[in-house]
Amino acid sequence: MEKGKILIVDDNQRVASVLQVMLMDEGYEVRVAKNGEEGYIYYLLFEPDLVITDIQMPVKNGLELVKLIRHHNPRIRPIYMSGNLGQFEPALREERDTYHACLLKKPFSRLELIKSISECSG
Repeated sequence: MEKGKILIVDDNQRVASVLQVMLMDEGYEVRVAKNGEEGYIYYLLFEPDLVITDIQMPVKNGLELVKLIRHHNPRIRPIYMSGNLGQFEPALREERDTYHACLLKKPFSRLELIKSISECSG
């Protein structure tokens, strides 16, 4: 039984693949994109319920990606992940306060990932 559709956007393909396997094991339908530009195209084609995106990526970063997605779905609640969340603190604070976005600091556990999905999907 599928729980929903999730798009993972991360330029680190090893991280993206591990997350994809974890989430597929949990019953989600999952697609992976390697940067924000590809993530936007995948979003339009796949129409996921949730976007989990790295922040620092080439071409378009995660914040730029979500800004584009909001033109189609203003209520999307992304999960941003990064090993250095502090660098993006002002933008992430606005994302949390305005859009109830969730944050995951890399590295994170399977349990932290599932908890964030539950909190951000609701």
